[in-house]
Amino acid sequence: MKMRNSIIAICVMVTTLTLTGCFGGKVSTSSRGGELTGTGGGRGFTEPTPFGMTLIKRGSLKMGLEKSDSLWGVQTPVKEISVDGFWMDDTEITNSEYRQFVYWVRDSILRTRLADPAYGGDESYMITEDKNGDPVKPHLNWKKSLPRKPNEDEQRAIESLYVTNPVTGEKMLDASQMNYRYEIYDYVTAAKRRNRLNPAERNLNTDVQVNPDEVVMISKDTAYIDDEGRIVRQTINRQLSGPWDFLNTYIVNVYPDTTCWVNDFQNSDNEPYMRLYFSSPTYNDYPVVGVTWEQANAFCAWRTDYLLKGLGGVARYLQRYRLPTEAEWEFAARGKDGTEFPWENQDVKNDRGCFYANFKPDRGNYTRDGNLITSRVGIYSANSNGLYDMAGNVAEWTSTIYTEAGVTAMNDLNPELSYNAAIEDPYKMKKKSVRGGSWKDPESFIRSAWRTWEYQNQPRSYIGFRCVRSLASTTSSKQKGSKKK
Repeated sequence: MKMRNSIIAICVMVTTLTLTGCFGGKVSTSSRGGELTGTGGGRGFTEPTPFGMTLIKRGSLKMGLEKSDSLWGVQTPVKEISVDGFWMDDTEITNSEYRQFVYWVRDSILRTRLADPAYGGDESYMITEDKNGDPVKPHLNWKKSLPRKPNEDEQRAIESLYVTNPVTGEKMLDASQMNYRYEIYDYVTAAKRRNRLNPAERNLNTDVQVNPDEVVMISKDTAYIDDEGRIVRQTINRQLSGPWDFLNTYIVNVYPDTTCWVNDFQNSDNEPYMRLYFSSPTYNDYPVVGVTWEQANAFCAWRTDYLLKGLGGVARYLQRYRLPTEAEWEFAARGKDGTEFPWENQDVKNDRGCFYANFKPDRGNYTRDGNLITSRVGIYSANSNGLYDMAGNVAEWTSTIYTEAGVTAMNDLNPELSYNAAIEDPYKMKKKSVRGGSWKDPESFIRSAWRTWEYQNQPRSYIGFRCVRSLASTTSSKQKGSKKK
């Protein structure tokens, strides 16, 4: 009997030690008899791994350049920050992936025209009622196949999306028509107390007299296409009237600016890249370039809607695709050990003389690393987070506005500085942070902490992007106790 009691005591002690660690908190147990036990029930949602993305677990880093790069000896700011976990594309968005977006926009326009009486008026391309016969907001029927043998009206609709060079006779997709319309609800602005619809909720200080007639002004982005087919974007400042004031509408021409290869490099023969880089299958797996910050955001919005329409009830748990914040990008690039480059040491090539990234190794010599311009994504080794090309190849857009203050102006928890510049804002307010360096940049520019910028509407032959997606939920993780020396 004594031995049995000892065994029971040991089991209890082992269980206690197993359930305690660095946290040392209590273990939840069931209760009964009218005691408070919580609601319980329900199944937890396990987010599936998004295709082509890698999980970056939460963590912290000292963000910024620790060594001064200033000619005048001014110390660059460094700040310790923490970020939550997120999914990140393991490579830069490729021409093939971005072309899927462009073709989707093309096909959506074509379906709209095929339903138009001016082009035959096939109503089966548009859904106007639900399965019960009740009217719904008209939307495209993507299950309806495009005509393989178009009739005369259908052929006119197809040809209306293309233009022919009057000199060469080359038939091309009309880039000017590739406009994508999307809406984003601004949850953050809607949640701020100063924007509450009920005046009594705008200030929790009961000593402050509530003014029921207080005028609250909001800014709302909207866009439309005028009678001449031009995109008109406006930022409307008006009195707060309801929840619809936080729904912003954007119309963006999504076709990449292929002329950037010529405009970025004067007195340089880059005509082949201008004509073939985006359109030729040869460059399918190369990073898309000539895409502005605004176009990258439109891609993220389309990618989100494209995913959600393919999911069932779980769609409500998923976060939207977006550009990474500057902090997320640097955290992911530095890898698990917070290194200066996305690899383990400060050298840019290994002991066999092979470079770790696609950049400009020497003055005027772009080819020492085996490339002249961009390279196929993923041909260099991944960093410790499983991400490719976080240094070189193409620099990458972030969601963060660019300020000289940098990290000093950011919070230390999920830091972000965002600003949706209005059309009438000074042009300097449209600077966005760009990270990673590119195929045309020297060694110092491809460090994980290096900061530079570009205007949000400026396409470049050396700037691309990748997407991130916040985790659907964040949970406590088991912490391991440190070993005593």
